[in-house]
Amino acid sequence: MKHYDVIVIGSGCGMNIVEETLSHSRKVALVDKGPLGGTCPNLGCIPSKMLIFPADRVMEIKEAQKLGVTVEVKNIDFNFIMERMRKSVSKQQEEMRRALTHAPRLDFYETEARFIADFTLEAGGEKIKGETIFIAAGSRPVIPPVKGLDSVPYLTSDTVLQLRERPESLIIIGGGYIAVEYGHFFTAMGARVTILEMADRLVLAEEPEIADLLRRELAKRLDIYTGISVEEIKKNGETVTAVISGPKAGKKKEISARYVLAATGRRSNADLLQVEKTGVAVDGKGFIIVDEYLETSRKKIFAVGDVNGRHMFTHTANQESVVAANNALHPTRLKMDYSAAPHAVYSHPQIASVGMTEAEARKKHKILVGRAKYTDVAAGEAMLEENGFTKVIVEKDTGRILGF
Repeated sequence: MKHYDVIVIGSGCGMNIVEETLSHSRKVALVDKGPLGGTCPNLGCIPSKMLIFPADRVMEIKEAQKLGVTVEVKNIDFNFIMERMRKSVSKQQEEMRRALTHAPRLDFYETEARFIADFTLEAGGEKIKGETIFIAAGSRPVIPPVKGLDSVPYLTSDTVLQLRERPESLIIIGGGYIAVEYGHFFTAMGARVTILEMADRLVLAEEPEIADLLRRELAKRLDIYTGISVEEIKKNGETVTAVISGPKAGKKKEISARYVLAATGRRSNADLLQVEKTGVAVDGKGFIIVDEYLETSRKKIFAVGDVNGRHMFTHTANQESVVAANNALHPTRLKMDYSAAPHAVYSHPQIASVGMTEAEARKKHKILVGRAKYTDVAAGEAMLEENGFTKVIVEKDTGRILGF
């Protein structure tokens, strides 16, 4: 059995921890079965932005007429757009693999791992033990329990990146960030898209008026059903059919498309690691429970990023990794603060937010709420951005910004 000062599981935000612990002359093991770099550069932020950027250009062209510019999209090379994205992802992986295999004092295990005892893992047939362990194992797509879904070749936010031909039509189950971003992309590429969401509105984490605006704008290009239940998915030759029900769908309605994309969120990979064998507790959804210092129920084992489910964005995971590494290496401990963590939704229109929502702020503070239209400023007027707006939430007595 090999012994290490530090074991890091996951090469996404976990790489920040690897670099920091190596700089303190620790003997470190990194374990990751891949894809190297984690979700963001391989399956999330980077590839999705490389797809959404050309989709945004398509929308600019289509909306240019309001500015007196009449142009049209002659052709969209879907395979070129997808292949460009895949080549970029592959290049980054190879560069990272070369760097990891030549790093001093670092043993890199490019394999699956699982806990088999206290602070002990089995990685590719080898047993390794760490004095301190950081779990940054990420997440994977949630597969909704829909009758018949497993009998059709459904897509997820992971596998959709392997498409080589543009689907003529697509059903998206879910109404969160992933659903609306891919809804925007595929519609811009020329596909007929239908979003099916169980909740009464899209992007539930956003302010209601923002969700309403997003729906109104998206509904100009794609079909949206909210407050419904997907009862069954059936295969009909080359197409799939979703059977939905609910007040807004009538008693029952059938919607058919070439593909179905399951975009109902992501779940922690903690179960794949069998963290219970080292005494690490998880919550009811399978996310690792951490305290304000990002330490788990087992001292000297920390969990950062999607695996703890706190705030599933890359920039937050990176900050968590900085905090966790500090708390393992230094006597002065830092608390993780999420109060100013920003996020964005790359739909059309785009959404950006930081801090509390109005509902969250009202529970804890006396507040004032301000709103301004984009057309209230020169750039917004120049863009003819008639629907865009900003909203700010401040503490009444101090003027301190709580949310924006």
